[in-house]
Amino acid sequence: MNARIFVGDRRVEGVAADDRGLAYGDGLFETLRAYRGEAPWWDAHWARLERGAQRLRLPLPDQDFVRAQADAALEGVDAGVLKLIVTRGSGGRGYAPAEAAEPAWILSAHPLPSALRDGLALRWCDTRLSIQPALAGIKHCNRLEQVLARAEWNDASASDRDADEGLMLDTEDNVVCATAANVFARIDGRWLTPRMDRCGVAGVCRAWVLSELNADESRLSRPQLESAETVFLCNAVRGILPVARLGERAWAPHPQVSVLRGHLAAAAPMFATHE
Repeated sequence: MNARIFVGDRRVEGVAADDRGLAYGDGLFETLRAYRGEAPWWDAHWARLERGAQRLRLPLPDQDFVRAQADAALEGVDAGVLKLIVTRGSGGRGYAPAEAAEPAWILSAHPLPSALRDGLALRWCDTRLSIQPALAGIKHCNRLEQVLARAEWNDASASDRDADEGLMLDTEDNVVCATAANVFARIDGRWLTPRMDRCGVAGVCRAWVLSELNADESRLSRPQLESAETVFLCNAVRGILPVARLGERAWAPHPQVSVLRGHLAAAAPMFATHE
């Protein structure tokens, strides 16, 4: 991993022991697909970062300076992942944030994750997502629910351990997302995706798909999803991922999903060469 750490516009050697992101998860992050030395969806990721910062009242470093550092970190990288973490920086013990904070931030470059099968196998996660509208939609640094959900694979039966991803419900049994992706389903001839107004992350790729498909946001139940005509996942690193199986429910490849993947590859060539 190639990491660069900053406080404001100063590069530093390491994360401070009293960093509030470390102590409380008081921060935000973005995970961007890198392609030919650039992050093509940078603007969309930064816009979501700004929305999250406004919600948390979190100061952000200068975007132009961060972008220049990102370009330097990605120099020579043909395909990979760029992760940006921004925290409120150093602070004393206790939850109350300082009135004036200097953000700390980390840029790290990573290889692309291994390719997944073309037709994912999904499982249901037992861990539920808490309903908290104040944090809904943004990509804050507290991901313990996803950590617990992903750890369920370790204790699962042999068939569930073979799953590629897990779907998560909220505490009122509404479908929200996968552990690291958004979900879309075709139900009664309409494309639907769960609302992100009470929990979950409003993904950058999800926004692209919403616009491309003219899809609707809706509350979805587990039975609705299991009876859908077809299902796919999406995120900003892997793009669009067709789903072949969810427990005992199986789906054949759907032509509209194939067409959609082609449109995404044309709009963002970084998804033409890797899932």
